Amino acid sequence: MKILFTRLIQSPLLEQIPKEYEVVMWEEENKIMPRNELLKEVSDADAIFANLTDRLDSEFFEHAKKLKIISTMAVGFDNIDLQEATKRGIPVGHTPDVLSEAVAELALTLMFACARRVVESMQFIRENKWESWGPYLFAGQKISGAKLGIIGMGRIGKILAKQAKALNMEVVYANRRRDEETEKALNVQFRDLDSLLKESDYVVMLAPASEETYHIMGYREFSLMKATSIFVNVSRGSTVDEEALYKVLSEHGIFAAGLDVFEIEPIQKDHPLLSLDNVIAVPHIGSATKETRDKMVEIALKNIFNGLNNEQLLYTVNEEVYKI
Repeated sequence: MKILFTRLIQSPLLEQIPKEYEVVMWEEENKIMPRNELLKEVSDADAIFANLTDRLDSEFFEHAKKLKIISTMAVGFDNIDLQEATKRGIPVGHTPDVLSEAVAELALTLMFACARRVVESMQFIRENKWESWGPYLFAGQKISGAKLGIIGMGRIGKILAKQAKALNMEVVYANRRRDEETEKALNVQFRDLDSLLKESDYVVMLAPASEETYHIMGYREFSLMKATSIFVNVSRGSTVDEEALYKVLSEHGIFAAGLDVFEIEPIQKDHPLLSLDNVIAVPHIGSATKETRDKMVEIALKNIFNGLNNEQLLYTVNEEVYKI
């Protein structure tokens, strides 16, 4: 059987792959497998080890005649046509749970970095502009005792809420459904989105990508936020209207933004948001700790082995495929 890896995976965990399996791997480090190569190689593949940069659409499935299992090294799966996969009896596996702590930690990192103007201050030194200590030199915002608004109270949101409580933050959340059990357990309060935006000193976007959440943060929503507030997005770029965010930041309608995800990735250096001093941008590194990525590889491989052996995956996105 043939397993197609769409990205270079350098891990001793690959030694678990049985010798009788053929492994085809795209070997250019940190570069996307070209579309024509993907369609060619998947034509005789039994399994694919994919990730969020691969577009597995109807055209892909037309070429994937032998495919038995899709395993994505990610939590999100909005890049995969699930309806098409299910129709063809192909289970889709993903890697939830293991990256929640890492993503929550990055959200906190971006909150601190924006609040204390860390990147801007470092650039100030690099440009040899620091002549003396100043009473309000790079004065930022405090975190302890501030109010955090979390949009999307899933696994990551709950971990972030716990971390924020340790910083003596008040936590409110907006969610598709109210979660009274979590409110009691974590001492957090439910708000509708508008109220959350008006009240919060920090707003962290953790909602998944969907039609419902597309551009959920537009100019109207950003304008509801305090001029001293900070926005952080570690979920999906599609949740934010980037033109609106640029406009409100340019007008100093909010204090700063920390961004790990973007509508089009990779973001280009001439993107308007990157011209602003009050933006900190990082290249989609939410789960990028070695421990987390190793665990994601382990789960993604296990999903493939299970799928090729006609066993249920560890984590299946389209569980209805087992009822066909």
